[in-house]
Amino acid sequence: MQSDLSTTPFGRRPLSLAMVASQVAAKACPPDAVVHKWQVFRAICEGKGALGVSDRALAVLNALLTFHPETVLTGETDIIVFPSNEQLMLRAHGMAPATLRRHLALLVDCGLIIRRDSPNGKRYARKGQGGAIENAFGFDLIPLLARAAEFEVLAEAARAARQALLQVRERITLCRRDIVKMIATGVEEGVPGDWAAFQAAYSGLVAQIPRTATVSELEPLAGALQALADDVRMLLESHVQAIKMNGNESQNERHIQNSNSKPTPELEPSLPVSWTPAAVPPLEKERSPQRSYPLGMVLDACPDMIDYAKNGIRSWQDLLDTANLVRSIIGISPSAWEAANEVFGPVDAAIVVAAILQRGDAIKSAGGYLRNLTEKGRAGQFSLGPVLMALIRGNLRERGRKQAE
Repeated sequence: MQSDLSTTPFGRRPLSLAMVASQVAAKACPPDAVVHKWQVFRAICEGKGALGVSDRALAVLNALLTFHPETVLTGETDIIVFPSNEQLMLRAHGMAPATLRRHLALLVDCGLIIRRDSPNGKRYARKGQGGAIENAFGFDLIPLLARAAEFEVLAEAARAARQALLQVRERITLCRRDIVKMIATGVEEGVPGDWAAFQAAYSGLVAQIPRTATVSELEPLAGALQALADDVRMLLESHVQAIKMNGNESQNERHIQNSNSKPTPELEPSLPVSWTPAAVPPLEKERSPQRSYPLGMVLDACPDMIDYAKNGIRSWQDLLDTANLVRSIIGISPSAWEAANEVFGPVDAAIVVAAILQRGDAIKSAGGYLRNLTEKGRAGQFSLGPVLMALIRGNLRERGRKQAE
């Protein structure tokens, strides 16, 4: 190796301690060391974050490696390449001269190459009588050979970090999907619960997720989303278990009632005045399903209704009274209101009116819009749950926008 060549840079370029450290590492490289140059280059590309090297600088390093004719780098021979700037610019995809010089300096500062400048700063090789190169001035690639093991360790760490980041992002994505769909199911099926609070908690967590983040930043958010998903899932599972228990009780009751094919006369008189809907057979219940949404959720979705209430809305009756007042104000005729009550029921009809009021700017004819929804409801093509959730999300976005301003 050409250990006698000057290693100080030509001209006004200063000699830094980083350059001296690279030269020390190069001298410590054993002569029998051998590496595949493209494997080393790939390891450098993967560990570029730890090395502090940019993509453009790596493009220049790639161009430098193409000027070395062999695919392996060994410590037995010199591995100095001496292309001109014009040749380097061509192989670096037409990089500008100033950009090329800047990235060559970056490669030197990162300890990936060493300058072997000639007395006049030119890059060239001097051949002997047999045609073999005796002296060469240019860029020494020996640091790639000397630090190959270090580069591989950095690449492995970068791969592990990427894998960890991918896994935590997958956890966040799955939790987000589960939470959104479970909340929608809870609202659609009328499961008792504070779904507005769940939606608000979910929106608050999602708003904290940065576009570019590290594993340490995403781990707490992933844990919080997982905990929220577990809470929502537990609520749904508890509701399912309650339905199963009620179904078993109904089956037992029907079995007891049908076990005696000749009931006694005492059981034949008409139902007493204190009879409740609990005694209705299950099939009768299915014909007239009752759907309800938490009053707090309705008010979160449709807060404008509160402005029309005389003494606030603290009960469903307050909502019904306010809806009856609002429907006349926004131009819903008595016939349209009566048809909506017939199809949706008084409570759901009041919620529909509240939703129409909340979207007043986007609806030209409230009466016609209500009639259209009534027809869809009659055909089983309308559901209140998605409407309420969309309004809640819109209100949260609006509040976030105002806070940002």
